Amino acid sequence: MVTYWRLEVLRMLRDRRFLILMLVLPVGMYLLFTNVFGQEDRAAARPDDVLGVDVRLMVSMAAFGAIGAALSATGPRIAQERAIGWMRQLRVMPMPARQVIIAKVLAAMTMALPAIVLVATTAVLAHGVRLAAWQWLAIGGMLWLGTAPFAALGVWIGYLADGDSAFAVMYGVYLALSALGGLWMPVHVLPSVLQDIAPMLPSNRFAELGWNVAAGTGPSMLGVAVLAGWLVVFAALALLGYRRRIAA
Repeated sequence: MVTYWRLEVLRMLRDRRFLILMLVLPVGMYLLFTNVFGQEDRAAARPDDVLGVDVRLMVSMAAFGAIGAALSATGPRIAQERAIGWMRQLRVMPMPARQVIIAKVLAAMTMALPAIVLVATTAVLAHGVRLAAWQWLAIGGMLWLGTAPFAALGVWIGYLADGDSAFAVMYGVYLALSALGGLWMPVHVLPSVLQDIAPMLPSNRFAELGWNVAAGTGPSMLGVAVLAGWLVVFAALALLGYRRRIAA
């Protein structure tokens, strides 16, 4: 499984378009939101917001970038693998389906880490964001671990959708999770119906991990449970999708 994980990571590192999108998009979005929409976000901030707009947006855009990297590293790439006949090669590999899914999820999580680090670095250099050393480490570690459900979701999309439609499905899911999960704007400014939906979404609970640490508190156990639940659901669907495709 380790060898297959290494192969997956090396293949992604050779894809320049993927690397540029993965590295440039989250940083660009952070700068856009802080510089163009920052004043509006500050005006919309609640008086009891202890984070401040720059820190909140840093965590939000790090989460946004990590989700995008995890989904891009799985969904469209797996659909492309199927189109070129890679599934036939997997049939002869002495590796159980479960290990294939785990390796792909871990590879996607590996590729999500640079997005988190780059957004945090940009926040420090561009806006002077300062946190304690333990907070930086905790935010990075929790956001990295929290990408697992999205990597599993991407694997499922890759085995569910065909060809070019995989990218469209992945991107639609990506934008919906980001907008409805409160990554682009605070949840409290969303319509009341969406405010009720947001806490049930993995994207909101994912960013919440970083928001809580930046605020000096620990992760919400309910939030962790929601993320774990989504991970189980997406991993099971990914495994079913893989087995269905490998048997076809």
